[in-house]
Amino acid sequence: MAWRTGTRIRATAAVLAAGAMTGTAGCGVPAFGGGDDGDRAGPVTAGAKPECPKVAAPDGESAARQVRGMWIATVGNTDWPAEPGESAARQKKQFTRLLDTAKAMNMNAVFVQIRPDSDAFYPSPYEPWSQWLTGTQGKNPGYDVLDFMVKEAHARNLEFHAWFNPYRVSRQDDLKKLAATSPARRHPDWVRKYGGGLWYDPGLPQVRDLATKAVLDVVHKYDVDAVHFDDYFYPYPEDGDFPDSAAYKTYGKGLSKANWRRRNVDALVQTLSQQIHQAKPWVRFGISPFGVWRNKTSDPNGSPTSALQSYDDIYADTRGWIKKGWLDYVTPQLYWPIGDARADYAKLVAWWADQVKGTAVQLTIGQAGYRVGEPGPWRKPAELSRHLTLNRKYPQVRGDVFFSAADIAANRRGFAARIRDDHYSRPAIPPAATGRGGHAPPPVQDTRAVPDGKGVKVQWRPSQGAVSYAVYRADGRTAACAPLGGARLIGDVRGGGVIDPSAKPGRAYTYYVTALDRLHHESAPARGSTVTAAEG
Repeated sequence: MAWRTGTRIRATAAVLAAGAMTGTAGCGVPAFGGGDDGDRAGPVTAGAKPECPKVAAPDGESAARQVRGMWIATVGNTDWPAEPGESAARQKKQFTRLLDTAKAMNMNAVFVQIRPDSDAFYPSPYEPWSQWLTGTQGKNPGYDVLDFMVKEAHARNLEFHAWFNPYRVSRQDDLKKLAATSPARRHPDWVRKYGGGLWYDPGLPQVRDLATKAVLDVVHKYDVDAVHFDDYFYPYPEDGDFPDSAAYKTYGKGLSKANWRRRNVDALVQTLSQQIHQAKPWVRFGISPFGVWRNKTSDPNGSPTSALQSYDDIYADTRGWIKKGWLDYVTPQLYWPIGDARADYAKLVAWWADQVKGTAVQLTIGQAGYRVGEPGPWRKPAELSRHLTLNRKYPQVRGDVFFSAADIAANRRGFAARIRDDHYSRPAIPPAATGRGGHAPPPVQDTRAVPDGKGVKVQWRPSQGAVSYAVYRADGRTAACAPLGGARLIGDVRGGGVIDPSAKPGRAYTYYVTALDRLHHESAPARGSTVTAAEG
């Protein structure tokens, strides 16, 4: 992310507790393991006769289908861990508190930085353990951090997007301060000093190969839902030109330096897109680029802006990647307010919506939670809520991701609670990744709702191939087989049952359940189950 670490507020300073935002149906619907009878019967298999054959699956384009996420940045201990060198137990507690914050916000995805500086938050055969874990690059923290993070995210049914930085080596420029096992120490000829830091030269095939191996190592070994890159490709312009003349002389092959640099970045993006999907077709590949591709004054296809241009300044042809179908999703960082003179949020949303139109690339918007409280429009805690309201004008916008977790947790000026109250009062399911194939699992069977001391217990016979289950609730006794709308959704969970604690004593409800695969294709509902919640 193109941000100043000085603006961060540590997650430990103020955590947005789930109890601080109560009173909404569907908040805090806990899942548990499989149901008694359903487990003995085994999962419903493909070809089984559905209980409600005339009822279609819920509308996959409804407002209940949104990505709602937050970035968890680790570089500089921006969001997590709060300090390097803390015990594994403390690190784990801090991380799960951030995940619980995401659930309290009715979010459904986290984007976690696991390779911030050519290092690793997991045991890597290519790169050393990250200094941001222990304070010393290469020092083992004593547990497989990534394995822990993925499992805890999935236990809460949060998608886990593994966030990599492809080229940054260090935010300081002394190679000797890196671990002896760092590829940058072993291959100093791959490294360039620039802007007070160290960077791999994107023009070298060996560098692209290292980044590819690092990503694929994680894809093969861990159950991540997506691979995620941010906006850092060639470094942002600082003092002078990036020192890659030697690589250009060797590999330029008659291209202008600018076109050669873009070709280098293109090569990495295209290769990763192909190899990620070959390894695991269900793992998606997404990028959160700087919010301006090109200004209209430079290119008639550009946006009506006058800002830095990713195409020209960091050599990232983000529009081209969309048109070529190399991405599954794009999350431009639109870190400007509505009406900004140089880069108006409203105009940029319209421009990005137009770029993905007619493609299989999903558009989500990167939102600047870290800017709340700054001078101008950002002093108003409702500014980001206004952004999400404006997004509704564009059906191409399929959700939002907030930078960053610490800011959501701090809830500065109440902006996060405002977003939840205005837009996230009910849960949402991420939209189906239609560009990656897949299909809905068979509908569940034997939905059973019974009174429980904590509310209503709902169980069902699971479905073969399902990763999660959407639970819907209607007031009163309604038809056993009925179409479902997003307004009835109370949770999307893993496991074979839920407790609905928001059921009011003595009230009757009808519960319906659908099954979803890991790409969020949703089945039709099973027959509903009506129950009267126990009197208090």
